[in-house]
Amino acid sequence: MTEIVLKPGNATLADWRAIYRGATPRLDPSCRPKVKASADAVGRILARGEPVYGINTGFGKLASVRIPASDLETLQKNIVLSHAAGTGEPMPVAVARLMMALKLASLAQGASGVKPETLDMLEGMLANDVIPVVPAQGSVGASGDLAPLSHMTATMIGYGECFTPHGRVPAQVALLTHGLKPLTLGAKEGLALLNGTQFSTAYALAALFEAELLYQSALVTGALSTDAARGSDAPFDPRIHLLRRHKGQIETADALRNLMAGSAIRESHRVGDERVQDPYCLRCQPQVMGAALDVLRKAADTLETEANGVTDNPLIFAEDDTALSGGNFHAEPVAFAADMIALAVCEIGSLSERRIAMLVDPALSGMPAFLTPKPGLNSGFMIPQVTAAALVSENKQKAYPASVDSIPTSANQEDHVSMAAHGARRLIGMIENATAVVGIELLAAAQGCDFHLPLTSSTPLEAVRALLRSQVPHLDDDRHFHPDMEKANALVRGGQVIAAASEVPLPSVSEPAR
Repeated sequence: MTEIVLKPGNATLADWRAIYRGATPRLDPSCRPKVKASADAVGRILARGEPVYGINTGFGKLASVRIPASDLETLQKNIVLSHAAGTGEPMPVAVARLMMALKLASLAQGASGVKPETLDMLEGMLANDVIPVVPAQGSVGASGDLAPLSHMTATMIGYGECFTPHGRVPAQVALLTHGLKPLTLGAKEGLALLNGTQFSTAYALAALFEAELLYQSALVTGALSTDAARGSDAPFDPRIHLLRRHKGQIETADALRNLMAGSAIRESHRVGDERVQDPYCLRCQPQVMGAALDVLRKAADTLETEANGVTDNPLIFAEDDTALSGGNFHAEPVAFAADMIALAVCEIGSLSERRIAMLVDPALSGMPAFLTPKPGLNSGFMIPQVTAAALVSENKQKAYPASVDSIPTSANQEDHVSMAAHGARRLIGMIENATAVVGIELLAAAQGCDFHLPLTSSTPLEAVRALLRSQVPHLDDDRHFHPDMEKANALVRGGQVIAAASEVPLPSVSEPAR
């Protein structure tokens, strides 16, 4: 298993992507002195005898209640167990691992007052693939992702359940089986673990990585659809896009032009084509997909910053033994980033569906109706296009911004919240919908190009078509369509479509072209 050395406060999107894909994080040991200093500072703060939020007081609306020293361990245990009040299906294991790594990196910056042993527990659980079962519903994105992070923390003290290499088992059994002793949390530690934005950020990062794959796949299928429709590559001329100056648009046009370079289908109608302009779904791909790329990059920038931040409360400053209460747990940046990703995903799927609709319409494509040689007797791609339309409409409903919603909690003490958790959690489902649309487009575009034989497309696009045809034959007469769709979706979802076209570099969401 690959290991990633995690440098708290300086991790890259590539690091987080690797962890999401299965790499095991190990903390850079240079962070250890600051962590110990922070824990020692909590002890000195307690010794002063003053009330300090989260250390020797109640929480939220109960912050004015002073807790005696003899009850401080109980206080931390109680906050974990009482706040573990989530509901719904468990987080996907890959996202839960990412959440744990994000929390590890946050605590390791030495501003949270936790003991080194607490970091050892998170590291040990990740190294042994002991992943908390965390119900995915129950956070409003401030004061942090309290419920889901409480479920994570509960497993660290022996409560709840964990996913392990041996199945789903009680947390205490999972820990002891892997040589991990349940923690006894000290002052401040429970609050440090369950306060923060790591649940929302993990979901948003996972969606960002999947959205990048979706964007790149849709570039490939969009280029293939352009050739299937005998569309023009003139709208991808760099001179057009340099005049507008948007980086995403320029890079998208370059990719589309390069994907089609050398296509015999394109050359066959370069001269004497009576059509003056293509429909927007072909002609405006650089403008729409480029805008989506720019938005995804903005979200990536926000999430990389958030992933490297410290978001619990209060924060401990060991240099002068100060505990400062603030609001870093408010996940508004993550909520905005999630909304941006939702908009981009929705538009990528919407444009793809319009290309499918164009291909099945003989008035627009010049090909047999619904891409079948015998329309009427056969329905061909009639209903796959309807399915794509249904998925796009579902995504439109889900794309409504979550960040504009708020509801007061904790007896109005926490009176404005971000809804980042809900906003980020919907994204994976939206991407699955859009991926299915792009999978249908892959089938339709390849079918359309088949009608132009013996003329062929470009080398990279023919490699994509050959990949598909190795699993899905040309559609002559109607057959059970669902298996074809599942195979095409798997090729998109697994990145094989991008790999087949790898001769052409595609723009990256996390690393803008230089």
